[in-house]
Amino acid sequence: MRAIILGLGVILAAAAVPAAKAQSSDAPQLENARVERKALAGTLAAEVKAWTAKAEGPQWLGYAVPQIGRERMMCCGDYDGSWRNGCGHCRLEDRDNGTNMSSRDEAGSTKLEALRSIVVLLRADNKHVVKIRVVSMECTLDAGGLSFVWLNGVKPAESVELLETFVRGTDLDAHDDDRTSHGALTAIALHSDPAADRALESFTRTGEPESLRKQAAFWLGAAREKAGLAVLEKMAKSDPSSEVRAHVAFALSVSHEPGAVEEMIRMAHDDQSTHVRGQALFWLAQKAGQKAVGAISGAIENDPDTDVKKKAVFALSQLPKDEGVPKLIEVAQTNHNREVRKQAMFWLGQSHDPRALAFFEKILTQ
Repeated sequence: MRAIILGLGVILAAAAVPAAKAQSSDAPQLENARVERKALAGTLAAEVKAWTAKAEGPQWLGYAVPQIGRERMMCCGDYDGSWRNGCGHCRLEDRDNGTNMSSRDEAGSTKLEALRSIVVLLRADNKHVVKIRVVSMECTLDAGGLSFVWLNGVKPAESVELLETFVRGTDLDAHDDDRTSHGALTAIALHSDPAADRALESFTRTGEPESLRKQAAFWLGAAREKAGLAVLEKMAKSDPSSEVRAHVAFALSVSHEPGAVEEMIRMAHDDQSTHVRGQALFWLAQKAGQKAVGAISGAIENDPDTDVKKKAVFALSQLPKDEGVPKLIEVAQTNHNREVRKQAMFWLGQSHDPRALAFFEKILTQ
């Protein structure tokens, strides 16, 4: 999922030769760019509109806004894995260069504690914005010799308002070479401003395309903390699409907020769709924990649909072996539904666990 949703720092001199570098605490390091630094005088929307209207050829514009949370880094690094040791070079003109999101555990807490801003990057060409990216302030940006405008004084709420115009009403499953919609949505999700919460909630309204509601749900779980959980709980109960509600179950599984597991359990028990109940059980298994095990076992015993029971058995197979294998053996021995017992036997066979082998030996020699 990480690769889907992340396609995606400096006192900049008034001009710079391609190989020059400039750096400051309020902007990223920039290389290989013709740089202009500007203080935002009017609104961000007006500034970007005027900049885009003059963009006959490819060029970049960037600015910084506060980042929600301090536990993640958006690193645009080479595929050699060097980003794991801190943000590396982000070659803005290299199509094959990817963006990685790392957590506190992956990158270490010392550097991350100081990270408080993200860099929003817009690429314009032929008088249109054709790409939007977001990276952490620690990234070194290589602009490929193009012009680069750095804006100081951007207000987070104005940034969200601008980025919304690239997202609202878009079908994120459609072919999107320029990646403006995906990039804008990611950037909004990482803003530390209430305007981002309001924008993401607006993307979940039933009039928006399902693809947008799904991606908004992911970011509500992955980034928006308590406010995000509140919206996901609402979506889980009211979104008319079973596909969207199933995606909400996944979004809840990536949330670290207290209450996310409880809502997944409710979905696994109460949702009218067998597909949603099955997906909620699957993602509960990824979370593990006693509450999840209880909900999965409860579905095997009590759900009226055999397909959901079978999905719950599969969910048991996804638990850590010390939790899942004994439960699978119990189901294989005692469940009254023949199809459910067969499913448990199948997943026990796939586990390659000595306890499963002992169980098979016992029933085959009786």
